[in-house]
Amino acid sequence: MKLKSLLLRYYPPGIMLEYEKSGQLKTKSIDLLDLQTSTDVNALVEEIQKAEPLVTASRADQVKLLIQRLQNKLGQYSNHKFYLFKVLRAHILPLTNVALNKSGSCFITGSYDRTCKLWDTASGEELHTLEGHRNVVYAIAFNNPYGDKIATGSFDKTCKLWSVETGNCYHTFRGHTAEIVCLSFNPQSTLVATGSMDTTAKLWNIQNGEEVFTLTGHSAEIISLSFNTSGNRIITGSFDHTVTVWDADTGRKVYTLIGHCAEISSALFNWDCSLILTGSMDKTCMLWDATNGKRVATLTGHDDEILDSCFDYTGKLIATASADGTARVFSAATRKCITKLEGHEGEISKISFNPQGNRLLTGSSDKTARIWDAQTGQCFQVLEGHTDEIFSCAFNYRGDIIVTGRGEINTIDSVFLSDWLLELRSWVPKGDTPIPTRVPSSSWCLLCPLFNFSCIAEPQE
Repeated sequence: MKLKSLLLRYYPPGIMLEYEKSGQLKTKSIDLLDLQTSTDVNALVEEIQKAEPLVTASRADQVKLLIQRLQNKLGQYSNHKFYLFKVLRAHILPLTNVALNKSGSCFITGSYDRTCKLWDTASGEELHTLEGHRNVVYAIAFNNPYGDKIATGSFDKTCKLWSVETGNCYHTFRGHTAEIVCLSFNPQSTLVATGSMDTTAKLWNIQNGEEVFTLTGHSAEIISLSFNTSGNRIITGSFDHTVTVWDADTGRKVYTLIGHCAEISSALFNWDCSLILTGSMDKTCMLWDATNGKRVATLTGHDDEILDSCFDYTGKLIATASADGTARVFSAATRKCITKLEGHEGEISKISFNPQGNRLLTGSSDKTARIWDAQTGQCFQVLEGHTDEIFSCAFNYRGDIIVTGRGEINTIDSVFLSDWLLELRSWVPKGDTPIPTRVPSSSWCLLCPLFNFSCIAEPQE
């Protein structure tokens, strides 16, 4: 075996080894999920060398440099405040969802006006209007990390696949008998999965537009759906109070998670696919062993329905958002509550970690989004300006852009874009254009989209 190159994955931290064996190019990854800015790099490299024969003594200094770059990334944007960068009048009817591509260079909006629109983040220019659905466009997604395709799921019972470059429709996936309310690409971008109010999920082949499998077994609407990191499992959450894990290669049911006593609001895997997190209207979240489907913990403390939940990028922390107006952070290892986020004056419908894992973003019916310290629960910043409840908000992959969307009946809806400011103040200097470049400009950098490795490739020795 001969090591050919090293690739960096910033979030969660990791290094991919590209090597040659028997004339074939292969890859393997080293996950560094416990990496901190304070980690002893020399000791870590020694551990890696003991466990991985491809990392020889001649590569030690190179690996050290890469780990230091990862540490620098973990510390980025910790103290930056966000400012309002753009307000876009997106649709003539209320928005349903917003989603960023991986780099944050563009984003999409779905709407009750039956369209999805693609926007340039830096300029606010509308790049494409994706037309063709005959009812509300409710579920939308990029095929990240590639970002060259968009899927839209509609109340017209169809899903459409679009080209980001041209705005043309590749395929219309037909087969559901009720509204499509959730969808997801697999990490390899070969399949798109759709969940419907008809109690089924379907997997579709992106290349030929054919249905691959229909996942049947739920007795009520499927409202949550996602793949695990490797793409060999898919999870569906339903209003029948259960969550089912499926084999994405065969379409067979692996097991069903039974324990909640009300509708499921969210269901997802952590990064290393060892745990599953489910949130429910029964005011609890549950943590499950992904290898056998056994429940390992019930996370309690909220006084009302859980509306959203998530892992951080490493899978070490869990965040929950509730209709009681609070959010909580739990340790995935100890299952204990670390901190409680208090300050919103209405229910919190959306919560997400930044890629670095040190900040949380929440969107609320009180018309604000807030940024919080994930460890202390301190409110770092309130993002104000919307005139109705915020139903969707997200960080981009770098953590330097936030998009928030709100919906208001009988008004023109807006999307607010925020971008990071290097100086600690709340206004942009006149003439400043702080949107980051899409690809690092250094001559030795290489963008590698494989399995979320937004990567730096070092030159061969």
